[in-house]
Amino acid sequence: MNQDQDFSQFSMLDLFRMESESQARLLSDGLLALERGEADAAVLDALMRAAHSVKGAAAIVGLEPMVKLAHCMEDAFVALQRQGGTGAAPVDALLAGVDLMVRLAQVTEAGVPHWLAANAPAIDAAIEAIRTPGSAAPAPAPPAPVPVPATAPAPAGPPQVSHELLALASQARLHVYQLEPWIASLQRFKRQQAHLLQGYERLHEAIIASGNAQLMEQSAQLLAGAQPIKQALHRYITEVDNYERRAFSTATRLVDEVLALRMCRFGDGLRGFARMVRDLARSLGKQAQLVLEGADTLVDRDTLAAIESPLNQLLRNAIDHGLESVEERIAAGKPAQGTIRLAARHHGGMLSIELHDDGRGVDPQRIRQVVAGRGLAPPGISEALSDAELMEFLLLPGFSLKESANELSGRGVGLDLVHDVVRAQNGSVRVESEPGRAFRTLITLPLTQSILRALVVDIAGEPYALPIARVERVLKLPQSRLRTMGGSQYFEHEGAHVAVVAAADVLDLPAAPVAPELSLVVIGAGRERYALAVDAVRGEQSLIVQALEPTFGKLRDIAAASLLDDGAPVLILDVPDLLVSIARLAGQGALRQVAAEGGAQEQPRRRVLVVDDSLTVREMERKLLAGAGYLVDVALDGVDGWNTLRAGDYDLLVTDIDMPRMDGIELVSLVRADPRLRQLPVMVVSYKDRHEDRVRGLDAGADYYLAKGNFHDATLLDAVRDLVGGPEK
Repeated sequence: MNQDQDFSQFSMLDLFRMESESQARLLSDGLLALERGEADAAVLDALMRAAHSVKGAAAIVGLEPMVKLAHCMEDAFVALQRQGGTGAAPVDALLAGVDLMVRLAQVTEAGVPHWLAANAPAIDAAIEAIRTPGSAAPAPAPPAPVPVPATAPAPAGPPQVSHELLALASQARLHVYQLEPWIASLQRFKRQQAHLLQGYERLHEAIIASGNAQLMEQSAQLLAGAQPIKQALHRYITEVDNYERRAFSTATRLVDEVLALRMCRFGDGLRGFARMVRDLARSLGKQAQLVLEGADTLVDRDTLAAIESPLNQLLRNAIDHGLESVEERIAAGKPAQGTIRLAARHHGGMLSIELHDDGRGVDPQRIRQVVAGRGLAPPGISEALSDAELMEFLLLPGFSLKESANELSGRGVGLDLVHDVVRAQNGSVRVESEPGRAFRTLITLPLTQSILRALVVDIAGEPYALPIARVERVLKLPQSRLRTMGGSQYFEHEGAHVAVVAAADVLDLPAAPVAPELSLVVIGAGRERYALAVDAVRGEQSLIVQALEPTFGKLRDIAAASLLDDGAPVLILDVPDLLVSIARLAGQGALRQVAAEGGAQEQPRRRVLVVDDSLTVREMERKLLAGAGYLVDVALDGVDGWNTLRAGDYDLLVTDIDMPRMDGIELVSLVRADPRLRQLPVMVVSYKDRHEDRVRGLDAGADYYLAKGNFHDATLLDAVRDLVGGPEK
């Protein structure tokens, strides 16, 4: 709890509730460690102090029965301290006492006297069981969920405040992005100025050749006056570049700080799980412990709240159906106590959660029998299904391997709900099994629901975004690769047929002209895998998610909205909805063919030569330009580039500066001196970002100077389009 919080609004009983809830969590965790034999002197000291704190708090508010119970628990911990932690501890009785504390903390102030009277026998029994370890202890029951304790990180304010801060931080970053077109316009003005000065210089040379002294003097004065203007413009552009970088850094840090306010430790929302696993296993005559790994892994509070119930269901499944009885485990050569591991980590920009139990697992052949017996798949298909495909049936609604499910679980009962919740969070679920040894559930989620890593595409001339976690693959495909069967078009991918559908058709948008090479985004899995044909793929962006206005209700195929880096609004597509819409249209025969048989004639395209001695940079630029539709050739250094330019026709030269044999400055100078090539647009892409380096490159005749350390995909492509236009002539 925040130490600066004003407690004047709370009654003394409210403060006792907060105290007892906080200490109850510490007591439960410590007692479980004590039962596992992991309690050292520090744990025992913490247990004693927690009981002492509850005793003092109960005395202040006059709850004498709770004072006696806490005092008895404190005595038990002191006795264990004196024995060095080696004595027998009445863990069940002490946990029963903790449960009573938690239940009292949940009672309203007016109901406290009645609760104490009704539970006096239970309190007396707990005290007696603690004082007499050999006596029958009251059976502990899992306590009801309680609010976040005082020791946990305080929530980042009301949700609406957190979202407001994030929206403001997003706007600050957006304003910085809006500087880019202004800077680009300055760069264009600089290039125009350079061309104008070159014209002045050629005119001056002609005047000198004419021998007219008066004109020579006037021309020299004009050129001398133009130089300060040129230098001033270079200085202003450098200053603006520096300001843009500083502003971007500040805005990015602001967004990161707001997001950090929304994050909490993975373990903060799961504090009651270890106790639940222990008590539920005991109620079923089993022994189990929960091992939590990655408790410090940061996760969005909203995400953690959303998956708490699915994780609870998975744990119940593991205890009830996965773990064997003590006798079965011993007979199988396993420890009597089963272990469930719940691990969280960051992987590839996502939150990866793994729940693993060392129980009996699931036999895929058993699933195959159930699938065939219930007619869920034709006999021929059910026999051909792989183990991984069979495991997917466990996630289907109502599918269970139990003849009758109980109130706890049944492998398959509840897994479909887990799947639905995770899918609603733009995540995925996968299950794996080692029959007789283990069962594993793997969940992948975005680290936060506030920021979405998305693939931005163009559909019918407008941008749309798809969660990157839902995208299987992005590829370019010539129309000639398409095949038609039953009125639908498809292509071969990893030995399977993938149906191709026009994204504009699914979203009920006007159809755009079809390019000779299709841009495809593969979504879904198994028999529900489709390739969406889009106008173009812009690339990945991190989008700050903004919920749609509630007045709109649920829009078909749309999940949320956001703003792109350039400030343009974008709708975020709901991939599960898209898959349903595609299946419905396919069933109605309403999907049109994406392209005519045999493809379309290819229009002439602009050719670009990339010259760079770095294989990585060269290949990255080649792929980026080719992906945008340009024809791209590459050269290894300046000499290779010069020979290639003289042997072919190109619309643009993109070159590095530092290269062996001939550097980029010399290459540009040769181009400008060649009668055939002197009008060829030239872009310099270099790691050198100093003002003098830029001036040197532009003075040599380059039309555009781009620093490798600062540019991203859109910057390079925008510069290319600015110099030569789009890929088609």
